[in-house]
Amino acid sequence: MIVNSLFTHLRIGALLLFLFAACDENKSNNSGNNQGNGTESEDVTVYLTSANKSNDFKKTSVAFSSKDNMSPTTVTLNPAVKYQTMDGFGAALTGSACYNLLKMKPEDRTKFLKETFSETEGMGYSYVRIAIGCSDFSLSEYTCCDTKGIRNFSLTAEETDYVIPVLKEVLAIQPKLKIMGSPWTCPRWMKVNNLTELKPFESWTSGQLNPAYYQDYGTYFVKWIQAFEDAGIKIYSVTPQNEPLNRGNSASLYMSWEEQCDFLKNALLPQFKEAGLTTKIYLFDHNYNYDNIAGQDDYPVRIYNDGVEEGIAGAAYHNYGGNKSELLDIREKNPEKELVFTETSIGTWNDGHNLAVRLPDDMAEIALGTVNNWCKAVIVWNLMLDSDRGPNRNGGCQTCYGAVDIAKSDYKTISRNSHYYIIGHLSAVALPGATRIGSGGYTSNDLIYTAFENTDGTYAFVALNNSAQGKTITIDDGNHHFSHEIPSKSVASYKWKK
Repeated sequence: MIVNSLFTHLRIGALLLFLFAACDENKSNNSGNNQGNGTESEDVTVYLTSANKSNDFKKTSVAFSSKDNMSPTTVTLNPAVKYQTMDGFGAALTGSACYNLLKMKPEDRTKFLKETFSETEGMGYSYVRIAIGCSDFSLSEYTCCDTKGIRNFSLTAEETDYVIPVLKEVLAIQPKLKIMGSPWTCPRWMKVNNLTELKPFESWTSGQLNPAYYQDYGTYFVKWIQAFEDAGIKIYSVTPQNEPLNRGNSASLYMSWEEQCDFLKNALLPQFKEAGLTTKIYLFDHNYNYDNIAGQDDYPVRIYNDGVEEGIAGAAYHNYGGNKSELLDIREKNPEKELVFTETSIGTWNDGHNLAVRLPDDMAEIALGTVNNWCKAVIVWNLMLDSDRGPNRNGGCQTCYGAVDIAKSDYKTISRNSHYYIIGHLSAVALPGATRIGSGGYTSNDLIYTAFENTDGTYAFVALNNSAQGKTITIDDGNHHFSHEIPSKSVASYKWKK
């Protein structure tokens, strides 16, 4: 009996020793694992998305290395070199997007909006663009003053029933949200066929702004901004006209640089000043190539050179024509003026549902490409469209996808597209107010990256590995360094304390 009892105690003791040793080994492995479990014990938060969907904005972590950095693939941060201060990243909350969001069950909508806009529970989107009146993705064609006479201005049901309620829900989640407004057309009673004949032009599509109504249209902008402020929503910025060189959109208005210059000088800027508005104004809001229209190249620079600089924040661009190198050209000609990127689309024409194609291309050309070319904001087109690419209207884009698509069958099932991820990879780590800083060292044709210093004492780094193989890089901020493998055709975002 004594022998059996002793043998039993020895077996129990050995088992306990084994369990303690295994626990210690597991603890040791977790604390030193370069691809950690996302816990607070790790030093660097990592978000990872792969074009083959093996990583779907996967949150992991990396530990700082205690060894000397001898890596030949080291990217070194240089916070002494400072570029632009970031305003934010986001998507357009069009009438169609807001309609789809409000078709969701409240709990499903809240979950999606938190995943998208929350800095602590999601991607931290921080900038949205909305239409002043209708767009090609609104529920109808309208302005806020369709009855002649500026005294008849008022917000419509599209604003009060769809856009404003969604904005209020987003602001409750992301109080730092910035909102940009852009008109697709002025009221039709302000339109003429051309500036020579000045005949009334009763069409939503094309036409030009009658100079006789410059003052009324300036008042229209002021009233629109004030109406949103009365609803508790501050408008951070506006553009005088969406795609001013595009006559063909379902709702559109042609506005040459000369016309925009005159409107700003004689109406919009004086009226903003009189009303005490601090809303930023960005010129142009159209393509890199100025739609190849003679005399319209360098559109914003021509306005600056005509004496319109005070009160203008900078210029806005889309990428439906031309090359992003135009941003550098405009920056060099007016380095004191800001640049923002305000629209890009995916759809049936560019394999918009194929993440393997779109994720690396859109990350290179839009997200990292515009930021590295001095844009302080990046905004993509519709945040959400339905599975029939709508609601949409004849004359507008009927082949566009949203940053996400929601199934019309249940208004619950969501498919996330490239634009959703490319914005999220920036907004999750580069917070509003972040400064883009210098970074260099290791370079490769298939590796694109940028770095930021946040105001909360953290660094951020975003990289695209566009090669067919995984790529291990070491990131060194001068005080800490860490290594991480970015899988092939993948995007990685990093954030850590200095």
